[in-house]
Amino acid sequence: MSIRFRLLFSFTSVVIVSVTLFMLAAYLLSVAVTGDLRSVRSFYTIHYSLHPLSEEEESIFLDLKYLAKHDPAKLKDLALLKDYDTQLKMVQAGLLVRRGDSLLYMTPNMQESDFAQALPDYEMGNYSIRNTMNVGSRFFAYAKFDFYFDEAAQEMGSIFVIRERSPFAELVRNMLPVFVGLFAFIVLLTGLVLYRYVTRKIVLPLEGLRKSAERIKEGDLKGELRATSKDEVGQLILSFDEMRRRLQDSIQLQLQYEDNRKQLLSNISHDLRTPITTIKGYAEGIRDGVARTPEKLEQYARAIHTRASDMERMVEELFYYSKLDLKKEPFTFEEAEAVSLLRELVDEHAIDFERESVQLKWEQMPVQPVLIRADREKLKRVIRNLLSNSLKFMTREPKIITVSIRAVEEERFVSVMLADNGPGIKAEALPLVFDRFYRADESRASAAGGSGLGLAVAKQIIEGHGGSITARSEEGGGTEIHFTLPLLKKRR
Repeated sequence: MSIRFRLLFSFTSVVIVSVTLFMLAAYLLSVAVTGDLRSVRSFYTIHYSLHPLSEEEESIFLDLKYLAKHDPAKLKDLALLKDYDTQLKMVQAGLLVRRGDSLLYMTPNMQESDFAQALPDYEMGNYSIRNTMNVGSRFFAYAKFDFYFDEAAQEMGSIFVIRERSPFAELVRNMLPVFVGLFAFIVLLTGLVLYRYVTRKIVLPLEGLRKSAERIKEGDLKGELRATSKDEVGQLILSFDEMRRRLQDSIQLQLQYEDNRKQLLSNISHDLRTPITTIKGYAEGIRDGVARTPEKLEQYARAIHTRASDMERMVEELFYYSKLDLKKEPFTFEEAEAVSLLRELVDEHAIDFERESVQLKWEQMPVQPVLIRADREKLKRVIRNLLSNSLKFMTREPKIITVSIRAVEEERFVSVMLADNGPGIKAEALPLVFDRFYRADESRASAAGGSGLGLAVAKQIIEGHGGSITARSEEGGGTEIHFTLPLLKKRR
């Protein structure tokens, strides 16, 4: 059974049960108000002004009416009237007999009410013999018949078979069919509205979920789902769409990892091929006796050692990068003053600057101490990799490396810049310089002995500190490397 059919069945059942209970409640209410189970048979047809009496009461009234027409003198017999009154009491009614302007007989349970003034005037034509009247705060239905006790003497009289009714009961009796119809219409309309609402809010979103699941099963992860509400169904849709996005991201990441793996194997193969070929060539030269002199043999051995050292350095750099990438390289943080620490790390390369005739400039140095949490050894590797790149590729005189440090309290970090006046980087290559094994100039990088991992390692280390690293460069205009480190606390 589908959810749509279940909802339709549920709302239909609600309508049927509601109408049934309403009618039963009205029935019980009528019985409670009128106290007459038998009157319920004519619940929808009786109107007090037309049919104020039950069948038993009407029968007694007709007997009294017959006496009034044919033997009115008997209606002066109080014993006879009491007998009729007793019969009426058995059906919860009463008897009143009027003679002239006074009451000849009145049922005992109504004597506390002022009926004399409330009774209708004589109407000897008896055109209206059934009606209702109010006596004080009480409401009565009656059947009456006006007659002459003595026609010659014009002595008028009236008989009343009277029964107390409730105004509320009359309203219920008269308006109940309308109420039942209106109630059924409202319940039916409400059921239809709720059915459409629930269908739109539950069934249609679930249908969308089903279709999305079918698309995912077929491998299509691009279909986005949008929640139109914040209820449980909306939350389900949001969770399902989040699952779809994460699954899509996971697959994309898996594909990217696969591409990276292929690229890594390709780069490793490429970078190892050259030194291995060189080592192999020199080794074959030694084996074939090409290096006949001690000088030549030393030259070949030195070349083999240099290429082996390059390979060892590249493998070590790759292993270190892999540990950083897999979060398996622990960081040992300690409190340090940023300016003094960076000066110390840069000054360790003073001999390299002197050998390459490089001028070192310091700019924008904070006067007050700038405290950071840093792993000294890993920051040393970052500075070494950045300066090594600058020293390899600067060919234009004079060679200048500029270092600046500034603390940005509002953003809670210290910003470091290392700039050179080298040949710069092409615009299309700039976004890729922090990728592993990327070289903007393959031939020149190979000649310089680079592994293509220096900037990638630097990025991993800076991000491990909670900072970021970027590059700015123009071809022919030098290169700037900016990186940030979080401040330990505000400057004093």
